[in-house]
Amino acid sequence: MTYDRRLVEHLLPAVWDAESAYGIRNPTAPDADMPRAAADPKTASTLFAHLADIRRGWATAPLSLGERQALVCRFGADLPDDVSGALQGVTDRAVRYRCERGVGKIAAHLNGHEYIDGYEDSVPPE
Repeated sequence: MTYDRRLVEHLLPAVWDAESAYGIRNPTAPDADMPRAAADPKTASTLFAHLADIRRGWATAPLSLGERQALVCRFGADLPDDVSGALQGVTDRAVRYRCERGVGKIAAHLNGHEYIDGYEDSVPPE
């Protein structure tokens, strides 16, 4: 499975709050009212692998200090962009840009690609 922007944003709060993992749902899981099929518990869920990967990605991705601050404010403290910008001494637009780049860099890093401006654009390693 590849990591995209949506999945990284979905998992990032678990970096700072371990209990937030209890509220994370698998977006590919069937609805609760669907009949259950027999499943192999070894292959039933990738949630724990995703949680380990997002923590590794946060620690090892090539993020700037401003991008790390913006991501902590948004996904760790759940602050609005204007408050986050005031704390960092930048505009709310700069905060959104830093978050966009930070999430894109983490996703590219987890996929083993080089990040290029634009969160969906990345170059596979040669």
